[in-house]
Amino acid sequence: MDQQYFLCWRVASLLLLMPCGLRCMSVHILTEQPVHVIPGFNLLLKARIEPGPFEGVSVITWDWEPETGIAPARATLATCPGGSRNCPGRRPNVHVNVEQQETTLQINGYSREDSGVYAVTVTDHVGVKTTAHCIVREYEAVHHVSISINVSHSTLVCGEAWGTDPRFSWLHERVAITSTVGRVSKDGTILSVTMTPLCGHFTCMVSNKLGYSSATYSAAPCETEGRGTTAAVVCLILLLLLGGVLTFLLWRRHRHNNRGERLHEHVDDTI
Repeated sequence: MDQQYFLCWRVASLLLLMPCGLRCMSVHILTEQPVHVIPGFNLLLKARIEPGPFEGVSVITWDWEPETGIAPARATLATCPGGSRNCPGRRPNVHVNVEQQETTLQINGYSREDSGVYAVTVTDHVGVKTTAHCIVREYEAVHHVSISINVSHSTLVCGEAWGTDPRFSWLHERVAITSTVGRVSKDGTILSVTMTPLCGHFTCMVSNKLGYSSATYSAAPCETEGRGTTAAVVCLILLLLLGGVLTFLLWRRHRHNNRGERLHEHVDDTI
């Protein structure tokens, strides 16, 4: 009996000495980072709380601070007791919900000033704090699209300044790129031109949720089928004009000959 009692105390002491990673509370931001939000829309951050086997949630706190700065000013957005489901934020547009092992922060009408580092801190029943961070930035439109060319490799490279989540696409003479013109890289930034010679207008279009911008590289003019058709039409018109002139001259000559014959017949009749 004494041996069993000793073993129980030994197991209990081992549990208390276990590494924190095996028995401490953890918290994770579920949203992929960094988070980009369009001004005027709502910011929504969700975190998952995983308490240890002997722990309970005492307090949940959401804080904010600037992403950069020598002396960042930290601000508390909301403080929620562990047993509450909803708690008001320090600002009217801030709302926090707690459901089982998740907590959600919502900021209505996001603005540029709301960009920064958000932190959710979970305090357990003995005062131990665990924190997770999330970077939030403004969703920006695409800017300053440009095209550079590598003549030796017949490649065009499209670049964009600082837009969020830019998507690239290419056009040749205002038509989507086909295999006869070239190949576009997986990320869309590079166009390897396979057509020879390299000619015409190449346009790179960069877009995201806020719109698009484009740039165009102009090579030497292409000898297209359209130009060949135009030349054929011009030649046909010239041939028709020439034929018309020849027909008129033949008709005039024939008329002159007929007039001379009539005059000769008229003279004979008079005599």
